[in-house]
Order: sequence, then C-alpha cells, then structure tokens
Amino acid sequence: MYLDADDERILAGEQGETRQKMLELLVALGKVFGAERLVPIRSAQVSGASYKTIGEYGLQWLSSLNAKAVVPAVLNPIGMPRERWQEMGVNEDFAKKQQAVVAAYERLGIGLECTCTPYYLRETSYGDHLAWSESSAVSYANSVIGARTNREGGPGALAAALIGKTPCYGLHLAENRKPQVIVRVQADTRDWSIAHYGALGYHAGKLVGNRIPFFSGLNPDKDHLKALGAAMAATGAVALYHVEGITPEALKVPFDYTGLEVIAVESGEVEALFKDLPVDAVAVGCPHCSPGELATIAGLLAGKLVTKPLYVFAAQGVIDQNRKIADSIEKSGARVFADTCMVVSPVMEQYSAIMVNSGKALAYVPDMCGALARIGTIEVCVKVATE
Repeated sequence: MYLDADDERILAGEQGETRQKMLELLVALGKVFGAERLVPIRSAQVSGASYKTIGEYGLQWLSSLNAKAVVPAVLNPIGMPRERWQEMGVNEDFAKKQQAVVAAYERLGIGLECTCTPYYLRETSYGDHLAWSESSAVSYANSVIGARTNREGGPGALAAALIGKTPCYGLHLAENRKPQVIVRVQADTRDWSIAHYGALGYHAGKLVGNRIPFFSGLNPDKDHLKALGAAMAATGAVALYHVEGITPEALKVPFDYTGLEVIAVESGEVEALFKDLPVDAVAVGCPHCSPGELATIAGLLAGKLVTKPLYVFAAQGVIDQNRKIADSIEKSGARVFADTCMVVSPVMEQYSAIMVNSGKALAYVPDMCGALARIGTIEVCVKVATE
C-alpha cells in the first residue's frame, strides 16, 4: 500500500503511540481488502458508543487511547439520553458507565451528537469520501447523497477519525458501486408510508443479501429512502442501493443492467409484514426522526394523550432546531429523547412487545430488546399509543 511521507512518520511513531496504532489498524484493513492507498475523508461516524454493546473491555480500550480527531466526527446513538437519562428510567450504575464511555470519546475529539442520522447535522455532498459505521447512515450516505463510504467497524471508523484517512477499497471505488441485481416492485406505491418502505427494505434485504440492488417502480421521498436503506442494511448487508429516476447515481451514471437477475416484489409480500399484535409500548425514530417526521407526529398527537409509553427518538440538534414541535409532542405524554434509540437502550428491555414504524427496528428489536416487534404506519402507531 502506498503511504505518503506524513503517513510514514505516523507509522514510525513520531506522532505518538495511539496514532501509530490507529494507522497500523488502517493499513492492516487496507491490505486485507486490497487497497492500494489511503484516501482523505471529510468526516467520520463512530459506532460502539452504547455501553450496552461495548461493555467494560470496550471502555477500557477507549480509555487507553491518547489522540485527537483530525476531521469532523460524531458518535452513534448511546444507551441513554445524556441529559434526561433519569427521566427515561436508566439505572444509575449503567448511567455512570455510559457517561464514562462518552467522556472517553469526547477526550478523543469525537463530537457528541450521538445519532444515526449525522447527515441532518453535518453537510455531506456527492462524491465525498467518509468513514461512517452505522449501517443506516452508511446506506443513506452512499445511496441518497452519493457520498462514498464502506460500512466501517467501530475501531476502524475511530482510527479514520484520528488519522483523517481510510483505506481506498470497496465502495470508495466507482467500479464497485454498480447495480448487481434488479428489484422490480410490482405495486401501486403512490400512497406508501415510511413504514411500507421500511417493510419493503426488510423483505428485500433478505432477498438481495450483500448485493447492490437497483429498484424500479418506486416514487419515494428522502424519508422513504432512509427507511428503505436502513431496513435492507438490517436484514441483509446492503450498504448501497439505487432507485430508478431518483437516487443521484441512478441519474448520473450510465449503468449496464445486462444479465442482472430480476427479483419481482408484489404488494402482498410487503403487506404481509403488517400483522396485528398487542403491544405494551410504541417507539419511533429508527433511524432518528427527520424534522418532517417530528412535525407529522406532533400533528397526529394534537389534542390527544397517550395511554401507552410512546418514545420518539431524534438527534439533539434536530430537536433543538424544532423545539416547539418537540414540546408539542410531549404535551401528549409522549417523550422525545435524544442520543439513544429503542435498539441500544437497556430501558426498552422491560417491554414484551413494541410497536414501531421501522423495518430496521422490526429486524433488531427481537434480538436487541428481547421483545416481539410489530410494524405499522405512524398513524397506526399513534392510534395504538393513544387508544
């Protein structure tokens, strides 16, 4: 692998042991995947932020590092809201350990937005090279924005943040971003909700695995695309997809579709996922809610009171920019929490069945929370939470 003079000095230990070890990690990854060089990145997004997922050994490793991020970098959601953990019901022992994890990342210069939707807070543009790690954020960056990132592991993304570069392989290379399978949606999707796109992604991810799909028959907005990609990343390993006439590379790049497998998906296959199931809590915002989603929830809750716990998750920056809307939601008794989500917070483990409007959450809640999961539109979610 080609390294420039600055890289060689870091590798020789001239900028400290931590940066040396981080570059050694990146070089090793690059060699495994056949990268010829490192590429400078515009930003990083680091997973392994919830104490629920990294545990004591992960905390010890983070605490042993001594360097600062050299590019803008943010954290993935953690196991609790930083400011309202007591209100959410997080126990004090977990909170202390989670705060220690956050402090370790802060000392390394990682921004504490704690979100799976960093694209709402940091400008990211077509063609930007990134080192992002959360699966739904990777999918959105590659597919909806047209940026370039592999799905980094937590240590790899952290190393990239501290070095400012990542190995140039995989989805950083144009030749690896071509469609590999066609998914033809044979349904009237004009009135499909975010939940329908999430259900489509849940189903399609199982069909395409780790291939790059090209969708036809869709007319989505950006919230729909977010839900579609997040679910495919959860049930498959899809880090990039294209939608005919919609996503940037589908519009700009002349792909050759000759010989590709065609998978037909009918409306009944998607609708079959919408099963009636009694639940004892409702959670939305997986991935974290957009400003538009918050506004929709507020409108549906106007004049109503919740009868079941209703959790709404969003980035702190999005909540701050839409404070009146968030306050309106909370007048119903629902709670709008930042920094965390239903998947990584231990609080959600108290429920036996959780309703969501997300294909990603439908995939993760059973394993991560030990609860049954039911998917429904946001209208049905609000109805179930207030009936």
